Amino acid sequence: MASFKYIGRNSSGSQVKGTMEAGNTSAVAEQLLQKNITPISILVSSVSSDKSLASKDVGEIFGFNHVSLDELIIFSRQMYALMRSGVPILRAINGMADASTSLTLKKALIDIGSQLEGGYTLSSALNQHPKIFGSLFVSLIHVGENTGQLEESFLKLTSYLEREQATRKRIKTALRYPSMVLIALTAALVILNIFVIPTFANMFTKLGAELPLATKFLIASSNFFLNYWPYMLITCIAAYFALKRSLKTEKGRYQWDKRKIKLPIIGSIIERSILARFSHSFGIILKSGIPMTTGLTLVADAVDNSYMQEKIIAMRQAIESGESLLRAAIASTLFTPLVLQMVAVGEETGRVDELLKEVGDYYEREVDYDLSTLTARIEPLLLVGVAAMVLVLALGIFTPMWDMASAMQG
Repeated sequence: MASFKYIGRNSSGSQVKGTMEAGNTSAVAEQLLQKNITPISILVSSVSSDKSLASKDVGEIFGFNHVSLDELIIFSRQMYALMRSGVPILRAINGMADASTSLTLKKALIDIGSQLEGGYTLSSALNQHPKIFGSLFVSLIHVGENTGQLEESFLKLTSYLEREQATRKRIKTALRYPSMVLIALTAALVILNIFVIPTFANMFTKLGAELPLATKFLIASSNFFLNYWPYMLITCIAAYFALKRSLKTEKGRYQWDKRKIKLPIIGSIIERSILARFSHSFGIILKSGIPMTTGLTLVADAVDNSYMQEKIIAMRQAIESGESLLRAAIASTLFTPLVLQMVAVGEETGRVDELLKEVGDYYEREVDYDLSTLTARIEPLLLVGVAAMVLVLALGIFTPMWDMASAMQG
């Protein structure tokens, strides 16, 4: 049985929180109602903790096992086709397990199939694998089961995951050129410090010439690199693991998530991409019939940014206290006036889910435009960096050579 975290209100209207063991979210809701607690949010707490280290394979221990977005898209698309064709769920899951090329996904689907045979619903079986199937994925499947439209849930998930994949690919494509230039610059600096500058330094030393400041700087930097490169390497490795460890802490992750959306040039792109994901996923959830407060909790987990997650949770709390979605959105300071107007119209007309889709499309268009101009905005900075490096090299290496040549001619 899975462990679930719940938030509800008792008969006096006070908020109640806790955890409960049950087979699925429906069982949790039934038990809460029997205790006169109205459930507001029910989420899986964690995977069963009795899984020992010995039962894990090497990939699980070192974190190499990962189900890619492509594999989830294929799974959702094929499940939609099978459900639409009338194939029973258990046969569809077993067939997908046999056809899967991912060992991690195959093992998960085999386990899900065995749980289905034991009487579990599909959503509760998926809930046992939160590292593969997120809360948004499980919730939409749960809604599809209860409404008899499971194939439509898989279709919505396919559309959502494909949109997410397209956004990631656009960002990677836009960053490819600047990344290659930075890598080339770094390699050039290393080669210059190891091979080029020491050769000229030896030549200048033998000639005994008076060296200009730029040349002394180049020689000093080269000597520092040659003498201390092991310490520099150890420092870089230690800094990498320290940063990785910090990101695993709640405070460290929050600080990084907050700062990366404020980075120059790319910060706004990251923020708008997250808001596009929020709008699309929230619209899908509302259209599926999930309550707004529960939907906000699910979407907060889906945005994958703890700073934005805090803002979304604050929106949910504002709505729970009686505020409208528009007022909660204004208080969050996440959205532009144009988007707030669209949210207001959605509330007035009762078409919040449709307007949220429009909001998501708007943010995606903004991201597309920013990505199309990203290279043009970064290129001047890269050119300045290359020019500065060439200038220092020219002054540091060629100036003393010209001085010596002039002295010899004189």
